[in-house]
Amino acid sequence: MAIRGRIPVDHDFAFPHGVYATGIAPLQRFEDGKRLDRQEIDSETGHPVWVVTVIDGDDTLPARAKTLTVKIAAPHQPVLPDPVPGLPFRPVRFVGLTVTPYVVAGRVAYSYRATGVEAASVSSSPSSARKNGD
Repeated sequence: MAIRGRIPVDHDFAFPHGVYATGIAPLQRFEDGKRLDRQEIDSETGHPVWVVTVIDGDDTLPARAKTLTVKIAAPHQPVLPDPVPGLPFRPVRFVGLTVTPYVVAGRVAYSYRATGVEAASVSSSPSSARKNGD
């Protein structure tokens, strides 16, 4: 049997170097290439879809590949954690993360979804893992 739909994946597997949120916004609905004045609704849950824009902490990625979005279906806009003093970004972890691979322009791309977002703990941050020799 082939895998269909969203594939569950652990946050640390998907983002071993951490991710840093830059913002959250409603996902606008488009139809026939035109933006509608309403928010996208998730077909599985019936909830509005929100988009969290993040920067991947992997310093080996090219700049254009570091920014990505994760969609969250929730009845109300999820709240990002408070910023860390001295940083412009918020280290986050995604709860209930799934990935859906697809092909675009001859390359494999991924669509990420989650059921929630939370603050990344200090113990799970990439810098503390490097200090411990992991």
